Amino acid sequence: MAKIKNVAVQMDHVASINIAGDSTFAMSLEAQTRGYKLFHYTPDRLSFRDGTLYASVEPMTLRDIKGDHYDLGAPERVDLSTMDVVLLRQDPPFDMSYITSTHLLERIHPKTLVVNDPAWVRNSPEKIFVTEFADLMPKTLITKDAGEIRRFRDEMGDIILKPLYGNGGAGVFHSTKDDRNLSSLLEMFGQLFREPFIAQQYLPDVRKGDKRIILVDGEPVGAINRVPAEHDSRSNMHVGGRAEATELTAREKEICKRIGPALRERGFLLVGIDVIGDYMTEINVTSPTGIREVKKFGGADIASLLWDAIERKRS
Repeated sequence: MAKIKNVAVQMDHVASINIAGDSTFAMSLEAQTRGYKLFHYTPDRLSFRDGTLYASVEPMTLRDIKGDHYDLGAPERVDLSTMDVVLLRQDPPFDMSYITSTHLLERIHPKTLVVNDPAWVRNSPEKIFVTEFADLMPKTLITKDAGEIRRFRDEMGDIILKPLYGNGGAGVFHSTKDDRNLSSLLEMFGQLFREPFIAQQYLPDVRKGDKRIILVDGEPVGAINRVPAEHDSRSNMHVGGRAEATELTAREKEICKRIGPALRERGFLLVGIDVIGDYMTEINVTSPTGIREVKKFGGADIASLLWDAIERKRS
């Protein structure tokens, strides 16, 4: 087995994270526990010159102490191909900046193992990748044509409208069949986003929760249910959603079994899918979260399972 020594983490700055629920922190802390040396950098510290990908990295030490969770050493310019593993973990938006970083990281992968595979991250946007499994998802429309969206709502009744490349529940709207603000909403979306929008059939089961299921190397390893606040249609915890323990249903196990081979083929070692009722709404491959919440509610230590999978890939 090729021994892992050095791990670089491409992330939003470590000072900005909330360690109580941050999966990148959990993954990095487990790497540190295993004796790997951690290096921190943000995407703007990448440089590509004469065929070599460099980053200005800082040695990083972590502590599971709120308000005192990290130390960073002096910056040093390194050839990223000298790292054993790079964790691609900055949050979306999935814009050209994000896409460019995947092109650059592709130059060192798989000699340096990038998790997740940068080429497949680029080619598998969360809200588009899921359409490969149309029978597992709610009725969905991707378009910028306002007339198409109005016809879709007329057919569906209530819909969810959201940006195609957004994240974290930002810009998610529930438009009811009697909502007279749809035209204004579409005008606003048209001004804010150059890309098409995504409209989905509203699923009333969201009131019971939007389940985040985490898969490691294509196998489900844990889940958490996220219940929206009374006043909101979104279940994201940072906008008021409530996390609760849960188990996988037979339908959810079927969904995981169906998508598992596609995840393995694409080299996705860590994936988070979102399931409402009987339907999968997203396949999150950029920087999926939920690791700490699963463990908090007595579930698996997913960070440990992930590093077991990474070590197998490096063997």
